Amino acid sequence: MAQQQPKQERAVQTREAILRAAAEVFDEAGFAGASINRILKRAGLTAGALYFHFASKEDLARAVMNAQPASIIPWLKSQGLQRLVDITMVWAYQLQVDPLLRAGVRLTGEQGAFGVKDATPYQEWSQIMTECLEAAAARGELQAGVEPAELAEFVVEACTGMQMYSAVVSEARADLAQRAVRMWRLLLPGIAVPAVIARTQVDPARVQAAIRDAAAPRAKAAEAAGAAHNGTGTTTGTTAGTTSGTTRAAG
Repeated sequence: MAQQQPKQERAVQTREAILRAAAEVFDEAGFAGASINRILKRAGLTAGALYFHFASKEDLARAVMNAQPASIIPWLKSQGLQRLVDITMVWAYQLQVDPLLRAGVRLTGEQGAFGVKDATPYQEWSQIMTECLEAAAARGELQAGVEPAELAEFVVEACTGMQMYSAVVSEARADLAQRAVRMWRLLLPGIAVPAVIARTQVDPARVQAAIRDAAAPRAKAAEAAGAAHNGTGTTTGTTAGTTSGTTRAAG
């Protein structure tokens, strides 16, 4: 068992390296422009390593699409309605800095072009947001008549359209966070009780600072782990980065 664990850890690291490298290439070139060879070169791995974890380029694209929540949820420790707001604010920030999230969003929109119709990313976001709103309702934060699942789906729809619009009218979605702030400024009065509106923080700077503070020690740990792993003679390729994992920051 003691010998098996390092192999399992290496397998996880290799899969993460492939996923991260693929995301970077999909983000840059889209599905059609991304080749397996380009992804392998970016990851510094062999075709055998890739196909051990992913059956095809389509399978790899699905994995990138469905990894979106992992770029956001681990940064949160807030609850109820504040947690829902924080999800959208972290999402707006991470779309500018995290290739894994950007690639997931891009592939979700492009999936029809490579013969896939997978609503999983939207459904997962709706479920996550529904849970936030159910907690908010239990805490007495929502107005009477607000249906958590219905509102969650609306927020997913709003965010989907918002990021598409921002990508066209601003450089690299630079205005997305402010658009999210405006969405909540317009939405909160219709869904939350007055006391909750007053205390809910809709502040991109708060979330960004929390992410940066939490990311710094994680980046050092990742570098140390990568150096130790490469010292064994095994190439792991692209560093997993600082935007996924279990650190919880934004409160």
